Amino acid sequence: MNRRMEFVPRRKRLFRLPLRRFVANRNVKDRLFCYIFERDREALLQLYNALNHTDYRDAQALQIVTLDNVVYMSMKNDMAFLLAGALNLYEHQSTFCPNLPLRFLRYIAAEYESLVARTKASVYGQTLIPLPAPQCVVFYNGDDAMPDEQYLQLTDAFPEVPGAGSSPCLELTVRMLNIILHNAECCLM
Repeated sequence: MNRRMEFVPRRKRLFRLPLRRFVANRNVKDRLFCYIFERDREALLQLYNALNHTDYRDAQALQIVTLDNVVYMSMKNDMAFLLAGALNLYEHQSTFCPNLPLRFLRYIAAEYESLVARTKASVYGQTLIPLPAPQCVVFYNGDDAMPDEQYLQLTDAFPEVPGAGSSPCLELTVRMLNIILHNAECCLM
């Protein structure tokens, strides 16, 4: 029997340990996010339009390039697609992770590696390989209090070097949106 859902008879309830907190399966929310947006290009296009204040109408213009964990054994991102010259990487998270910019850096590198392989371009050649600009977005729906929108940056992970006058040569910004309705009073009016 699943210990989390164990039934305790009424007469034994007084003698039991403090109530265990029921914990939602984090993967269920993630799977639902992936299921909806991998299968429904129209919904994905609507999400893109809402985030970017655009009005694209052709869902067939979306080229889905999500990493598959079969090829990249240790990496899998939720949703990646190309549209209008941008590589859009969307993640769904129910727990906050300050390492999201580093994870996105790894996803982007893998996506670019795949793109270069598909086009049979040479990274050692003298011709510049055009790359889609990355757009990294996290949809947060966890239990922790978070602002409606915040930006996480890779440079936050770099330690301060005393006496160093130059800034790091690499930056990656992740836009994190809190999608939990955290102020119920606004909806009751």
